[in-house]
Amino acid sequence: MKLGCCYYPEHWPESNWADDARRMAAMGLSLVRIGEFAWSRIEPEPGKLDWGWLDRAIQTLADAGLEIILGTPTATPPKWLVDRMPDMVAIDEDGRPRGFGSRRHYCFSHPGYRAEAARIVTAMAKRYGDHPAVVMWQTDNEFGCHDTVLSFSEAAANGFRNWVRHRNQTPEALNEAWGNVFWSMEYRSFAEIDPPHLTVTEANPAHWLDYHRFASDEVTSFNREQVEILRKHSPGKDITHNFMGFFTEFNHHDVGRDLDIATWDSYPLGFLEQFWFSREEKSRYLRQGHPDIAAFHHDLYRGCSNGRWGVMEQQPGPVNWARFNPAPMPGMVSLWTIEAMAHGAEFTSYFRWRQAPFAQEQMHAGLLRPDGKDAPAVGEAREAAELIRDLGPQQIAKAQVALVFSYEAAWVCGIQPQGQSFRYLELAFEWYSALRKQGLDIDIVAPDADLSHYKAVFVPTLPIVTDAFLSTISTLACPVLIGPRSGSKTQSFRIPDDLAPGDLRTLIPLTVTRVESLRDGEQENGDGWSISRWREDIESELAPEFALNDGRGVVYSHNRIRYCSAWPDRSLLDMLVSRIAGEANLETLSLPEGLRIRRSASNLFAFNYSTEPIRFDLTGQMIDPAGVSVTALN
Repeated sequence: MKLGCCYYPEHWPESNWADDARRMAAMGLSLVRIGEFAWSRIEPEPGKLDWGWLDRAIQTLADAGLEIILGTPTATPPKWLVDRMPDMVAIDEDGRPRGFGSRRHYCFSHPGYRAEAARIVTAMAKRYGDHPAVVMWQTDNEFGCHDTVLSFSEAAANGFRNWVRHRNQTPEALNEAWGNVFWSMEYRSFAEIDPPHLTVTEANPAHWLDYHRFASDEVTSFNREQVEILRKHSPGKDITHNFMGFFTEFNHHDVGRDLDIATWDSYPLGFLEQFWFSREEKSRYLRQGHPDIAAFHHDLYRGCSNGRWGVMEQQPGPVNWARFNPAPMPGMVSLWTIEAMAHGAEFTSYFRWRQAPFAQEQMHAGLLRPDGKDAPAVGEAREAAELIRDLGPQQIAKAQVALVFSYEAAWVCGIQPQGQSFRYLELAFEWYSALRKQGLDIDIVAPDADLSHYKAVFVPTLPIVTDAFLSTISTLACPVLIGPRSGSKTQSFRIPDDLAPGDLRTLIPLTVTRVESLRDGEQENGDGWSISRWREDIESELAPEFALNDGRGVVYSHNRIRYCSAWPDRSLLDMLVSRIAGEANLETLSLPEGLRIRRSASNLFAFNYSTEPIRFDLTGQMIDPAGVSVTALN
C-alpha cells in the first residue's frame, strides 16, 4: 500500500515547494493529491488560463520522485463564473440560493455550469493527461458535501420534469404511480410538476423518492461526463472520486461503476462525534473512533468499484468541522493506516500536508503545523511506512459474509421513517458491527451483486425488493437474514397489495399486518434480549424462532431464510450471528470490547481500539492501546 498526502501548492510560497516535496519523500510518502480546489488560480479571468504555476508545482513534486493524483477543480467554481451565471447555484429546500464564499455552490442540473465544468476538465486533461507523474485523476471533490445533492433550482425542476416524463411517458401514468388522487394532487401535464419542497405539510413520499432518484442520477451523469473527458485525453490513467463517511444522498454504486478505483475520506473522530453514537461510546472511543467506523466504510467502498479502493483523506489530528474535535490517541493514526491496508486499500493519503493558517480549515490539523514543523502524526506516518515495507504486498482475503447495502433503502427510510430514530445507516452499521465483533470478514455489496459465493448473507432492510434481487436470494444455498421493513413498499412507494414483505413471501410465508414505532428509551423484552424503535405484527403458520416474553414473534425461519420483524438489540444480533455462523460452518470469535481483526491472504491483523492493553487469545499476544498485531497465517 502506498502512502500519500493532500497538498495545496497554491497556498504556500513557491520557495517552499521543493523542500516540502523532499520531506514528503523522506517520510515514506509517494503520492500527492493536488488541484481539486484551484480553479481561480488556473483561470483567474474568463478564458485566460495560467498553467505556469501548476506546471512548476507538478514538476517539483515529480523531481522528488512523487506521483500525482490531479483533481478536477469543479467543486469550487470561481466568482467570475457565478457572476456570469448567477442561476448556476443550487437552491436549498427552503428556497434559498447557495451563495458564493465557500465551496460546492453549483447545481448538478444546470446545463451552463455543466458545459463550463466540461471545458475546464478538458483543458486540464489535454495539458496533463500524458504527464508521466500524473498517475490518477480525481473527479471534483466529495459530491454532495454540505447537503448539495438535492437542489430545488429551476434547472433542477426542468431536469426533473424531463426525468419523470421519460420514466412515466404520460401524466396519467405518473398520477397512478404516485397515487396523486390523494389530496387532489393530480397533474394534467409534466410541465405542472415542481420539486417536492415548500409544501404546506409533507409532500407525497412517491414524489420525494423519485426526486432522490433523479438527483442521484444527476450526480452520476455529472461524474460520467468528466470521466469520459479524462479517458479520452488521458488514456490509461486511473480515475477516482473521494466519497464521504455515513453519506447516502446519492447512489455510490452507480457512480462507482464509472470509476477505476473508489476512494473515501476517513475521519473516525469527527464521525463518532457527529452521528448517532451514545454518550458512553463517544466517551469510550473519544480519541480512537468507534472500532467499526473506518472498517465499515473500507468494506462499503471496496464494493463500489470492483474491489479497488483507497483512502484519499485520512485524519491525522483534530478536525475543524465536528461539534467537538479531540486529538487522536498516540498510535491511532498509524493504526488507521494499517487497518486500511488490511482491508485492501491501494493507498492511504493524509489530509493534509501542512495545516493552513488561514480561511475555513485553519483549525484542521495536518502532518505539519502551520509553521512547517512536524505535527505528532508525522512519526506515526513514518512508523506505518516502515511496517508496510516490512509486511510487503497484501492481497485481501475473500470475505465469506455479505451485507447488502442499498442507497434507495436509505432514501425510503429517510422519507418515511415512521419513527424518528429509524435510521437506515445506523441499522446497517449495527448489523455490520455485530458481524465484526465475532471476528468475521465482511463484504458490503449492492443489491444487484453476485451473492452466490458467500456462506451467509445479511440484509438489514430492503423496503423495495426487485425481481432480480428476489431471484438472487431464491437461488442461494446459504443462510440469509432479512431485517424489518423489507418488501414493505413497491417501486412507486405503495404498500404491496398483499402487504409486506411483498414478494419475499415466496421465500418465507408470513405477512406483516401492522407496524409500530417505539419512543426512544422504550423496549420490549425477550429471553436475554430486547427490541426497540420498530416492531411488526406477524401473521404466519410458522412458529417464531425468537419471541418476546409475551409470546409475540420477532424472528421467523423457513428453510435457509430468516426474517427479523423488529429493530434488534445487540444481544439478539449476537445470537443471530452466532446461530447463522454455526449453520454456515463459519468460525467465530468472542472478541474483547475494542478489539477487531481483519485477514489478508497472508496475515491476521488485530487492532486495539481500547485504552487498555488486550490479550488476543487467538495468538496469545498482548496488544497495547492503539496497537496493531500482525500474525502470519499458515
